[in-house]
Amino acid sequence: MTTDASTENTITRTVKVAADQVEANIKRGGDIRVTLSPKTVGCTSGFGGVMSLAAGDHITEHYHPFSEEFLHVVSGELEMTLDGQKVTLGAGDSLLVPIGVRHRLVNVGVETAHCAFHLSPLAPRPELGHVDTEAAQHPAAANPQVGGTP
Repeated sequence: MTTDASTENTITRTVKVAADQVEANIKRGGDIRVTLSPKTVGCTSGFGGVMSLAAGDHITEHYHPFSEEFLHVVSGELEMTLDGQKVTLGAGDSLLVPIGVRHRLVNVGVETAHCAFHLSPLAPRPELGHVDTEAAQHPAAANPQVGGTP
């Protein structure tokens, strides 16, 4: 029996999401947009998106007990503090934040920085995926809604 590859590989769900179609999350600083997630595209192994961070702004310190975080700097000058160690980042640099490592990101440049990020694997439940170690900049703002098992 032969199979038609074009039928076998048909995509039956949303796989493309524009950043401007996603609500910005500002709770911990910056403008974070989760574009690809269980909620937006039904993925099951992680989530990711884009972030912009104005000059002088920062993402408050936190860690992920179940996920690695992958960060790629598209533009700007940033400084990531990993468990107390500072790492300078610029356009074209990528950084791995290991599971359980406290991290805080600061835009040390004079222009807005832009990054892409991905976290994987998913936490068992969304509310377990992120632990704050510093007060949120905008505590009344909602957490990102990545979806997954409630």
